[in-house]
Formats: sequence, C-alpha cells, structure tokens
Amino acid sequence: MRWWVLMIALFCSLQPGWAGSSPLSMEEIAPGVFVHQGAHEEFGDHYHGDIANIGFIIGDEAVAVIDSGGSYLVGVALRDAIRARTQKPIRYVINTHVHSDHIFGNAAFEQDNVEFIGHVQLPRAMRSRAEDYEANLRTMLGDAAAAGSRIVVSTHTVAAERFIELGNRRLLLKAWPIAHTDHDLSVMDELTGSWWLGDLLFVDRTPSIDGDIRGWLTVMDAMSHVSATRLIPGHGPVVTDKNAALAKQRQYLQVLLSDLTKSIAEGKSMQAAIASAAQSERSQWMLFDTTNRRNATMLYPKLEWD
Repeated sequence: MRWWVLMIALFCSLQPGWAGSSPLSMEEIAPGVFVHQGAHEEFGDHYHGDIANIGFIIGDEAVAVIDSGGSYLVGVALRDAIRARTQKPIRYVINTHVHSDHIFGNAAFEQDNVEFIGHVQLPRAMRSRAEDYEANLRTMLGDAAAAGSRIVVSTHTVAAERFIELGNRRLLLKAWPIAHTDHDLSVMDELTGSWWLGDLLFVDRTPSIDGDIRGWLTVMDAMSHVSATRLIPGHGPVVTDKNAALAKQRQYLQVLLSDLTKSIAEGKSMQAAIASAAQSERSQWMLFDTTNRRNATMLYPKLEWD
C-alpha cells in the first residue's frame, strides 16, 4: 500500500465511527459469505464512509464483491479483508444501486481488472450524479480522507437476470422495477440461500426513498415469494425471518403513504403534512426524524400531483 494511503488511513482512524483499520472487520454469515455491517449514522459532518453493509462471496475459483463502501479507503480495507482470507482472483464487483455509501470503494478494485456489474439503469445514474457525489464526499470527509474516491461506472449491466459462476457457486443477479431507486439489483447466493438486497431492505434504520413508494411496495410483494435462508439488508443486521423484516418495512411505507395521501385530501399545508407523516412509526426506527422528513418532503409533491 502506498505511503499516502497509510497516512490517510491514520487520519481516518481519528474520525468517529469507522476505525480506519485495515483489513475491514467481517462476519462469515454462511460458508464463504462475508458481511461487514455499516454504522447507523447519517451523512453529515462526521460521515466516515462506513454506513452501508458491504461484503464478498468466495467460490472455488473466484470472489465476488457486493457493494464496495462509501470511500476509496473503505474499499481498500474491504479488499484487504478479502486478501486476508483468499488469494483467489476478485472477478466481480456488484453494485446494488447508486448511493454513495455503496459505491465509492469501487476504485480500490480497478487493479483486479474486475467486471463492475449493476442494474441496466445504474451507469446512467452514476454518470448523472458523479460530479455532485464526488464534491459532497470531499466536503463531508475532507480532501485527505476522500483521496482516491471517485465514481467507477459499471462495465456490465443486468436488464432482467444474470447468473455468474464463482466455481461450484452460482449467483443470481436480478434487476428490479422502480422501488428504493429506479435501478435496484439483488444478489442471491444459491449455495447458501443468502440474499443480498441492498437498500431494497432496511433493518432497524429508517427506510430511505429515492424511487417510488408504490413501486417499492409492489416489489416487496414480489420479494415475499422468493425463498431465502437469510437476508443481507443494505443497512442493519442480517436477518433470517424474511417475512417479519419485510412486514416491518411494509408497515412504515404504507403508513407514510397513507398519512401523506390523507393530509393532501384534507387540504393540509405541505409543512403540516410533512410534520405529521408516519409519526406513529417513530419509535420503531433509528435515525427517524431526519430520514422520515426527507422521505415526506420528496413524496409530497409527487402525491399532490397525482
């Protein structure tokens, strides 16, 4: 590792949240399936790039990364965690969607000549947001800790489904209709039934909407029919009770939609509608106030127009 990366890692070790250690701490949740759980923290002055769940799957012949983290340094630490466990080639980096806490580590894997894979709409989303995302990351992390962080656009895309082979281990990549975003991709490890959902599923942390709330509810109905042993959400702990996790998220989204729709029908002001939306759900979720207000603010004009 270059001296300047080591110096930046030292700087990051002084920041709250991610310890800046390398390799990244991982949990083996099933044979060959490794997950690092990100911290439940918001973007802001103390953002450290480590708030999303990221990880990798090791087959007999190769490794696939699922989401790479919120900065180049997190990606470096993730790559070091892989190399601490195997020297098999890292062949794929799969991004579940565009949000910066999931993709800025991509650059750490360019040296491996990987396929960067995402939903067919992901390259468009990456290109359209790259300038703002990169500027925002420098603002939040500072130039030193953000060094090396940049958008690496997907080189391969999935329009419906794709299987990839890791050696006696097959992954099913599925592109979903508009939901959390308009480019959500899930990854199923068929060997262990471990289903990586990205931000199609939030556990404990308040779900954040960047797509379509009705579309997300429809996608969740389809997800409920998929057999899986365990779910890896985009945020929060791994869960084995799929129906309970989906039901809790569905409850929040339905209440938010219902409250906003009712407020609009009653002629309440935008400010009043946003302030009251989904407040009955407040005790059920972390980081509720900021995320719920952001959700309601985004949804109100769309629902009013409808």
